[in-house]
Amino acid sequence: MSANLEQSFVQQLQANQNIIHKICRLYTSGEDEHKDLFQEITIQLWKAFPKFRGESKFSTWAYRVALNTAITLYRKSTRTVSTTEYDTTKHFIKEEDYNYEEEEQIKLMYKAVQQLNDIEKALVFMYLEDKDYEEISETLGISEVNARVKMNRIKGKLKKILNP
Repeated sequence: MSANLEQSFVQQLQANQNIIHKICRLYTSGEDEHKDLFQEITIQLWKAFPKFRGESKFSTWAYRVALNTAITLYRKSTRTVSTTEYDTTKHFIKEEDYNYEEEEQIKLMYKAVQQLNDIEKALVFMYLEDKDYEEISETLGISEVNARVKMNRIKGKLKKILNP
């Protein structure tokens, strides 16, 4: 692969790594699982990057790859993640500190969201990231109307979970 392609990927990954961290937080419960899933998503993004055509924003494309990777890995009953050798010295990506000791309300919200099914989790995540229903529908492969209806139902579910 060319150095320009590699440099472009590293820049895009640095600019969008919080997206991946948030998805990892939704689909994992521990720091080690989080790191493993982050690594696997990064690998899948790197493998798919040469095919990225730029028809959508990089962040939209990264959401799709990251969510598909997370859902695929964590639907399996065996919670093992196969890893590929990754030479971190070659890719100088500055890791941003991710605070695992967040406020109590955020923890409660994540705990409630983890009780949702995989598609509902993805929809809530994108909604909380202020993505419009057009981008949500494009990323998840559902209609805008379906995304709105699902989001309203999810809000009701979350209210019941958080206020039993």
